[in-house]
Amino acid sequence: MKNRITTIAFDADDTLWVNEPYFQEAETQFCSLLENYLPQHTISQELFKTEMKNLHLYGYGIKGFLLCMIETANRVSNRTVSLDVIDKIIEIGHELLQKPIELLNGVQETLEQLRDNYKLIVATKGDLLDQERKLKSSGLEHYFHHIEIMSDKKISDYQKLLKHLDCQPENFLMLGNSIKSDIIPVLDLGANAAHIPYFITWTHEQQEHNLRHENFIQLKEINEILNFLK
Repeated sequence: MKNRITTIAFDADDTLWVNEPYFQEAETQFCSLLENYLPQHTISQELFKTEMKNLHLYGYGIKGFLLCMIETANRVSNRTVSLDVIDKIIEIGHELLQKPIELLNGVQETLEQLRDNYKLIVATKGDLLDQERKLKSSGLEHYFHHIEIMSDKKISDYQKLLKHLDCQPENFLMLGNSIKSDIIPVLDLGANAAHIPYFITWTHEQQEHNLRHENFIQLKEINEILNFLK
């Protein structure tokens, strides 16, 4: 593999830095606010339904999540939720947007060792302003040649990215924590992909796998990719 890879792309959330635990914490706070209407686990299910219904409108990110919380609160309360509760929901969203950036183990060291020999890219979903904020706050921005905030991660989205980068699939390697978004569409495109599992995965991104593919690498931590590129 090492002889043909020229460009390495990294997912951001839960690959470079902590993300999903913050959303889980926010969701728990949200469900607690509405427990007088329904059990917390039911509120969580209703929120997920709202997120899936609106995904094509809002895309991925905190702002869409905030709007979905407000819509869900309005629905499960039969439009009786108080303005005080709505204010608290908005506060949950604001807190999410100001969470500190916590780099995952081995990230900076791995980027440092790869930067001189490969073109490094960030390819992530999410809200543009929020992802730009997180990247700037992470202190990692200078490692990357290009930042791509993607509306989705389907084959067509990766095709557009590779065209923009003037990169052939066989020369491209994607690293990420989501089998659904970071791995399968990349392999289907004929490119290379490495999966780095994270202990929490959003329900929408969860996908069981037993992948057997010549271009697929299973890692435990990000720094293990260095062994495959020697």
